[in-house]
Amino acid sequence: MIQNVGNHLRRGLASVFSNRTSRKSALRAGNDSAMADGEGYRNPTEVQMSQLVLPCHTNQRGELSVGQLLKWIDTTACLSAERHAGCPCVTASMDDIYFEHTISVGQVVNIKAKVNRAFNSSMEVGIQVASEDLCSEKQWNVCKALATFVARREITKVKLKQITPRTEEEKMEHSVAAERRRMRLVYADTIKDLLANCAIQGDLESRDCSRMVPAEKTRVESVELVLPPHANHQGNTFGGQIMAWMENVATIAASMEVGVCVEAYRQEAETHRRHINSAFMTFVVLDADDQPQLLPWIRPQPGDGERRYREASARKKIRLDRKYIVSCKQTEVPLSVPWDPSNQVYLSYNNVSSLKMLVAKDNWVLSSEISQVRLYTLEDDKFLSFHMEMVVHVDAAQAFLLLSDLRQRPEWDKHYRSVELVQQVDEDDAIYHVTSPALGGHTKPQDFVILASRRKPCDNGDPYVIALRSVTLPTHRETPEYRRGETLCSGFCLWREGDQLTKVSYYNQATPGVLNYVTTNVAGLSSEFYTTFKACEQFLLDNRNDLAPSLQTL
Repeated sequence: MIQNVGNHLRRGLASVFSNRTSRKSALRAGNDSAMADGEGYRNPTEVQMSQLVLPCHTNQRGELSVGQLLKWIDTTACLSAERHAGCPCVTASMDDIYFEHTISVGQVVNIKAKVNRAFNSSMEVGIQVASEDLCSEKQWNVCKALATFVARREITKVKLKQITPRTEEEKMEHSVAAERRRMRLVYADTIKDLLANCAIQGDLESRDCSRMVPAEKTRVESVELVLPPHANHQGNTFGGQIMAWMENVATIAASMEVGVCVEAYRQEAETHRRHINSAFMTFVVLDADDQPQLLPWIRPQPGDGERRYREASARKKIRLDRKYIVSCKQTEVPLSVPWDPSNQVYLSYNNVSSLKMLVAKDNWVLSSEISQVRLYTLEDDKFLSFHMEMVVHVDAAQAFLLLSDLRQRPEWDKHYRSVELVQQVDEDDAIYHVTSPALGGHTKPQDFVILASRRKPCDNGDPYVIALRSVTLPTHRETPEYRRGETLCSGFCLWREGDQLTKVSYYNQATPGVLNYVTTNVAGLSSEFYTTFKACEQFLLDNRNDLAPSLQTL
């Protein structure tokens, strides 16, 4: 959250780039996980900046103002983007940023940015911000950020070269970046869907009106003259400076979520104003003991004011869903997350990104190989994961369509006794109810409620993805007839190896409920996986030229 009030921002000094970092910082960087591919490896797009916080950078609390920090973040990220693009870049957007720690005068801010993935003319840049006290040698994580930059040339159209990830961390970020981009593109539609939700619509009418502040009393307008100190090396006002001005205005108007709109116009009697960007900032007001204070409700103005109020409620819902589903570590997310239309975008994102991160792990160990079918295992974060791999003579797109429809899985997987399509959420997501035979000495058969999310390749070299995870539905509660099973992360990745040739990889992260069964039946399980996977191969071969019409329209 953005912490309280900030003064008008002044241009900072004491900028020190990575070639001037202290020996201690260099040693710390040397131990970073990015060195996994060699002691001397450093991401070619990486840019590091260190800043000493001076009094001119702070607000009235003596803490680094968020606006100033945003300027430094944007500058570092822009340099990283331009290092990859080889031409000028502009800030297109900045994802949600959650600030975990404040920074005081005399402390050092360390910012590291690198390009996670390049698309056509845009790229995602990941930023990590930490602070340190040089006297006590204490260090804190401040925030992580994701920014989108667009490369611009005056004459020719920019086509960015692709990023080649080397370390495990880079492979994860590169893979998940495509899913994050997809989520950004549907953000506006997600807001519209939430506004149609009854809970959001009725929110305003349920408020206690006895203690309300008219929204018009919180309105603040600021006009800034763009001077040379506000410009970047391209001669334009850069995104970080605009974000700093926005934070300054939002701080004055602060009342939890603050919407800020930026427009530009020339002085020469120009009547038309150009919209530059908009942002929504969330503030926490602290009392004398640095504890959050309760604020009065806002009474919106009729018309657009009420629309903005309801949109703010929708954004709050999105932020909570992101924090609960997307931002949590995998070990902190419940196995089965309640599914409803308002969080389907983020559940789908979590489903696919969890599988992609599992795929990108470097420490898979080959356990066995039978007739060119390989079984790998991975022990990590209290989970035991399995990875089966084979190459089949089937086109990747056909294999993707065949394996996407779980209703056909009982034809080759004896662990799927029956499959019912509960809901076709959209073109890429569906919910199924699956029944399975009893496992590990239990007398009752199992059932699962599974969200299946599928993705086609974003670029050449990307796999087709079919991700599976458990969800809960009010219409399909646990019954005495079955023992409810759960799957945290499983699914297929399909790589095109050539014409009519596909590498099929299946991943499954074993949940605590089946670990005892797994560890006591390793030999039998290996044989069972092999038999099931060979049956999958035969199913694909038998159906490679006979796709049902229903599959084509999934």
